[in-house]
Amino acid sequence: MTPKEKAFATLAKTMIDNLKKRGMDGHYFDDCASLVSYLKETLPDDSVIAWGGSMSIGESGVMDMLKAGNYRLIDRAEAKTPEESRELYSRAVLSDYFFMSTNAITIDGELVNIDGSGNRVACLCHGPSHVFLIVGRNKITSTLEDAIRRVHDIASPANTVRLNLNTPCSVTGRCADCQSPDCICCQTVITRHSRQPGRIQVFLVNEELGY
Repeated sequence: MTPKEKAFATLAKTMIDNLKKRGMDGHYFDDCASLVSYLKETLPDDSVIAWGGSMSIGESGVMDMLKAGNYRLIDRAEAKTPEESRELYSRAVLSDYFFMSTNAITIDGELVNIDGSGNRVACLCHGPSHVFLIVGRNKITSTLEDAIRRVHDIASPANTVRLNLNTPCSVTGRCADCQSPDCICCQTVITRHSRQPGRIQVFLVNEELGY
């Protein structure tokens, strides 16, 4: 391990303790391969699984694992009409496992997510039996204010470019607090506690994942 990796491994222990106090479970993994192996052993066959928009799920290898497994997947990309998309969203709310990342997470264990349509944060807040978050070390911030700033200044500009959206941040690379029709900063959700202990599980990976 490099000094940076060793430091994060130590920090992860602190964060796992803080998440526990907030009713959430934390897990640490040295790399994505270890995470994928753990999930293969953890997820029951025939589970109903959905996910929100996330680069981390794909980069970690988790998406490939899900698609190769014996699971019932709800893939919103398969929708061909608005009606089909809405029907898939409604099924995702009742999934056994919902996968996502988080735009940022504080050392104290608060999750910060800013969404456009809101389907991702909706499932985080309520619905699926289990919510699994794949989180790289680049998502960690010291304070809640830093977490919100990280989303606006790092995650959102990159996502608007990825999605070919016409927003000020896609042009300048920085948040303009816009009211653009393409704005993806429409809902801000701070998860500071879970009233269902263990429903939200945070998988801290000692790699940089997503935006």
